[in-house]
Amino acid sequence: MTDEAPEGPGIYLITPPITEVEPFLPLLTEALDATDIACIRLRMAGDDEDALRRAADQIREVAHQRDVAVTLTDHYRLVQPLGIDGVHLENPRFTVRDARKALGEDAIVGVHAGVSRHNGMVAAEAGADYVSFGPLTASALGDGGVADPDLFVWWSEMIQTPIVAEGGMTSEIARALAPTVDFLALDQMVWDHPEGPSKALKSLLD
Repeated sequence: MTDEAPEGPGIYLITPPITEVEPFLPLLTEALDATDIACIRLRMAGDDEDALRRAADQIREVAHQRDVAVTLTDHYRLVQPLGIDGVHLENPRFTVRDARKALGEDAIVGVHAGVSRHNGMVAAEAGADYVSFGPLTASALGDGGVADPDLFVWWSEMIQTPIVAEGGMTSEIARALAPTVDFLALDQMVWDHPEGPSKALKSLLD
């Protein structure tokens, strides 16, 4: 880690969809050593539980050495066996109450609310530790909806639950949203940068 924490929103790194974790670890290490990271979210490309366990074991070790929390997408029942810090709920059939009951009060339970203010409020009222909104740019995935910048402004003024912006992040969007969000979730803009994750993160922070 660097000695100085960046000002503004925290950085929430989202891994690319992982099939084999070993090729990804050098990129992750580079990113974690470039600046202060608040949390890493592990995404898997498939449902192979053995691959998930291997990925979680190695990512957890790298992250926890640097005091960085790790969350897992949806599979909250595996959080405690894998020794990680919490879950990020995307599938609507998984609820905050179910995850909290299984994991206890100390675990991170975050929720992706899409572009819906209502869904975000429901998650916050249920006790989510954070609510994420996105995508931020148009995508072929999902229903084509894009989170309105006014949603982040309204949430920051009206709701105490921390807010995360994610999905199609760019440097321009990050600058625009920085005053109104608690965390910027970064994925491909970091991992696909031609000069590596550290350059991507330093450019964003600059």
